[in-house]
Amino acid sequence: MSSEEKTGKEGLIEFYSSYRELFEFFCNNTTIHGAIRLVCSRNNRMKTAFWLVLFLVTFGLMYWQFGLLFGQYFSYPVSISVNVNSDKLLYPAVTVCTLNPYRYQAIQNDLDKLDRATHETLLTLYGYNYTEEHGRTHTNRRRREAEAPLPHPLERITDGEILHRHARSLDKNESESMEVKRQDWNFGFKLCNDTGGDCYYKTYSSGVDAIREWYRFQYVNILARVPNKDNTNGEQLENFIFSCRFNDEPCLTDGNYSHFHHPIYGNCYTFNHNRSQSEIWNSSMPGMKNGLSLLLRIEQHDYIPLLSTVAGARVLVLGSNEPAFMDEGGFNIRPGVETSIGMRKEKISRLGGDYSDCTEDGSDIDVTNLFNSEYTQQVCVRSCFQAIMVERCGCAYAFYPLPDGAEYCDYDKQKSWGHCYYKLDKEFSSDELGCFTKCRKPCQLTNYRLNAGYSRWPTKVSENWVLQTLSSSNATKRDGAAKLNIYYEEMNYKSIEESATINMVMLLSLMGSQWSLWFGSSVLSVVEMVELVFDVIAIGSIILAHRYLTQSNRSVEETGSAPTPDPSYGHTERQSPQMPHNVPSQSQMRVVADITPPPAYESLDLRSVGGGSSRNSSLRSHVSYVREAGWRDE
Repeated sequence: MSSEEKTGKEGLIEFYSSYRELFEFFCNNTTIHGAIRLVCSRNNRMKTAFWLVLFLVTFGLMYWQFGLLFGQYFSYPVSISVNVNSDKLLYPAVTVCTLNPYRYQAIQNDLDKLDRATHETLLTLYGYNYTEEHGRTHTNRRRREAEAPLPHPLERITDGEILHRHARSLDKNESESMEVKRQDWNFGFKLCNDTGGDCYYKTYSSGVDAIREWYRFQYVNILARVPNKDNTNGEQLENFIFSCRFNDEPCLTDGNYSHFHHPIYGNCYTFNHNRSQSEIWNSSMPGMKNGLSLLLRIEQHDYIPLLSTVAGARVLVLGSNEPAFMDEGGFNIRPGVETSIGMRKEKISRLGGDYSDCTEDGSDIDVTNLFNSEYTQQVCVRSCFQAIMVERCGCAYAFYPLPDGAEYCDYDKQKSWGHCYYKLDKEFSSDELGCFTKCRKPCQLTNYRLNAGYSRWPTKVSENWVLQTLSSSNATKRDGAAKLNIYYEEMNYKSIEESATINMVMLLSLMGSQWSLWFGSSVLSVVEMVELVFDVIAIGSIILAHRYLTQSNRSVEETGSAPTPDPSYGHTERQSPQMPHNVPSQSQMRVVADITPPPAYESLDLRSVGGGSSRNSSLRSHVSYVREAGWRDE
């Protein structure tokens, strides 16, 4: 048979006749090293077994290495790269506060009552007469007796009294309290829930700390009575900031700063805050001359001593769109000193998604931003606390923005808000509220590393004329003024970026290296393995299908070997009694034809039997042929 005829008989899809033939072809033609040794050594069973074991061991080790690689990949490790860039830098926002809480006119009477209660407490605890010390007149005794005492009075208690939740009043006889040693005293105030069934003491071992915390609690309660549109700008900017220069140009103009009031740190002014991209200050050169320079007046005559016991100003460097949390990252500057702050910018970029729990803009966090600013972790945490405070205590904390439909806490309206707040604050600090877990870090973050330097200001030589310049605001002493300089130390800034340690390209490269190490092959060798698996599955499927069809045909043949007689046969015979017995009926002939085919009479040699001529044989053959044709027609 020619090759063309063989080619014409080949099918479109052909498979190997057995698994042995398949594996022999694979081992003879594959590019995987060592596979051919399984065929070449088939006459030596020991070598064949050795190479088979070696082949399987290396195959298992390779996939063990693959498992380790996939484990590292799905752990999503990151690499940190640090780059140092040099460019013109955007200047951050700077907030400066007076450290002198403002006395709102709307609550002046409440603050005076609180001051009188505080003076009486100081007199009872320490025998200190604040009014005589500062040359103030005593409050009328009848007026004091007519005033209702403040709720939650400050008390002096002992450890045993704390355990029994019973406090000794400050109005008790002094001789009773002297029985307890001074080191066993504790100071605090009692807080209870609405029903009075759950009470505890907010205690301190230091009387100074106890008085300040008690005063702060009462002050926060009074702040709830401040109207929303109260005029907080009672102290003008010129009374605090004498001069302002940025890049050696005057900057004390509208549009360069914004104002807000902090209950503890007083009037605050923020420069270069919430401005458009084109209006943000830029620094193209380092040094003090190319930064912000402020000359401040430090007035101490109107301080609230129990809220602020330090003199100077509070300073915070922050991002241009971030809210100012003065108690978080701020620092104080001293009067009579020139403070120089050198900055270094640091930009951090984190990978999100599976690599870290950071968030791009906070939109995927279930916390409502109450600060009307860009997302930061502290913005989210404080908003979370305020929302839980409103939910549990029925009122909002006065230091944070007010949510819609809520009101600030006042024990004239919410009797037990102090009890609820301090318990909530304890749960907040231990993260039982889940705010720190819920509020994730931002993926993009900008930090400013600060280095401070201090020097005496002004000098003795220049002290007189500098103080005379400030005499319009009664700053005639060195402790009534301060100077602040904030600038970039250098224009280089550090960029810290996270990148995936093992990405998809790296994973494929490492897998290829392992494959080459154990088998010395390539991607096409992997395709050969896939083809081998496909062929094994195909041959197995064909064998199973062939067995199924064979069993089905066999069951059909067994069913057809015992045919059922035609039920009309007996009926036809009864209806035709006159038919001769030697003539078969049509039904009989049909049944015989269906059961057994007629013999091939042509193959019989009648001459071998004898008794007949060839003519008679041919006639009989012809008759048989005609009769057979008649049966078939029937």
